[in-house]
Amino acid sequence: MQDTLRWNTDSLVEMAVTGQISQPTMRPNGYVHYPDGKGTVLPGMSGIAYNARVGDRAFGWAGDHVEPGVSISNGTEMQDFALHYLTCIGNEATVMSGLARGAKGIVTGEHARLLVDFAPEVLEDLMIGDTVQIRAVGRGIALSDWPNIEFKKTSPLLAQGYGLRVENGQLICPVAMELPARIMGSGAELNAEYVDQDLMSGDRALMADLGIDQMRLGDLIAIRNVDHRFGRSYSTDRVAICLCIHGDSVMTGHGPGILTLMTGPADELGFEISRGANIATFCKMGAS
Repeated sequence: MQDTLRWNTDSLVEMAVTGQISQPTMRPNGYVHYPDGKGTVLPGMSGIAYNARVGDRAFGWAGDHVEPGVSISNGTEMQDFALHYLTCIGNEATVMSGLARGAKGIVTGEHARLLVDFAPEVLEDLMIGDTVQIRAVGRGIALSDWPNIEFKKTSPLLAQGYGLRVENGQLICPVAMELPARIMGSGAELNAEYVDQDLMSGDRALMADLGIDQMRLGDLIAIRNVDHRFGRSYSTDRVAICLCIHGDSVMTGHGPGILTLMTGPADELGFEISRGANIATFCKMGAS
């Protein structure tokens, strides 16, 4: 039972980090390219997304790498790294300037920018450049009785929302779906503490056959045979539990982005399929 799990939340350090709402970003010539070389100009990265929110579909947008909600960054590189590395999913965010000053939101992901969910009425009052402050807590979170299972980007709020339970000597996490390791693409070169890894969605028939095209932003995802402790590599005896943080992409080697949340030995970390396993439900937000 979850009540018997012993988290080290009393040992966590809570700090303030800030960023500003970013302008939407585009490639220098505007184009992204389909696998057949056809170029197209699509929105999706950074800024304020009024109609894409955690809990909404990950596929089917006329966009590329659609980021739900509000994207924030810090203009100083080292401070931006602190914003990325210290912030965890489920952390509280507060608007500190502008018409929406005082409004509360929740961190939902990390891509090129940090992603924050706000209620629709708050979005109407937000402006590019507004400052958002986050109460960053969760870095270093652990379960006392499961030292071989590593948690990343997990706030205390999210830890309680996972619905973890112990069964037959395994820690079981509900997930919305499982992804095969063979379709994981861009982002394998990054360390597992930073940003995400895209699944490769170019084979649309495979996406439909496996039901992956039903993925939602904010879904928890399981991947067998991968080691996400340091990077994102292949390993037959390990499992990763991840989070869908951005939408699909037309580019070769890209697709919805999957952020690492847990990694551990396959004989200790397990999962069960539950279509409602989405942070919009866990954290009571978004379009669940």
